[in-house]
Amino acid sequence: MSVVSNQTQVARIRQSLLAQIDSGLLPPGGKLPSERTLSELFETTRITLKDALLALEAEGCIYREDRRGWFVAPPRLEYNPQYRAHFQQMVVQQQRRVDTRVLSASSMVATPELSQRLELPALARLLQIRRLRSLDGRVVLYVEHYLKPECFPGIMQEDLSQSLTELYQTRYGLHYRRSRFDIMPTAARGEVAQALMLADGSPILQIARVNYDQQQRIIDCDIEYWRHDAIRLSVDSQLPAEQGDLAIAAMPLG
Repeated sequence: MSVVSNQTQVARIRQSLLAQIDSGLLPPGGKLPSERTLSELFETTRITLKDALLALEAEGCIYREDRRGWFVAPPRLEYNPQYRAHFQQMVVQQQRRVDTRVLSASSMVATPELSQRLELPALARLLQIRRLRSLDGRVVLYVEHYLKPECFPGIMQEDLSQSLTELYQTRYGLHYRRSRFDIMPTAARGEVAQALMLADGSPILQIARVNYDQQQRIIDCDIEYWRHDAIRLSVDSQLPAEQGDLAIAAMPLG
């Protein structure tokens, strides 16, 4: 088969599957037939079919779960970094369902990277909370929270599956004043890939966020790993920023 012929067949398979998705015949969250079944249906090779599936995956139309197969992607979560509400509230307002599972909670020595982000001295200790979050039953976010222990005494005895943003406010009287963050595409590796049910090396979106309280003190840092097809970042530059903020104000997804 020539390269041109193969590209044409990939485009036709992609368009056919996309039409099925757009019409609702393949609904959000629905599982696609196996690759073997699809290759027989379209009378093509597994390699050609895989190219079409990967094209749809790159567009965010379908997604893979390692060892489970291909699924139709649900609508992306609209996320505005300037939105001043915690994660659960933002999700509920978009008529979605969120579930949070705590993977671990422990104390650790800060890595050089975390020490730089949180402006810590050498060999400082941090509290680490690892959580997994699902939208409408689908795992989409693996997040590591790094807290300064002196700001949150006794927090490890709390229910850490709840909103950390609310917990900070109600127990410790700490309110987020502003945040600064870095956003970059990366690849899922190790624990991140396993938690998000992705093959090692799959594309994901990383958001690293450093948070300041009402006294402009750095109190924690979140490192979020999103399935790339689960989120749409949206920022309106016309939204008023609080006077004195040196960076875009953002409410962490706690």
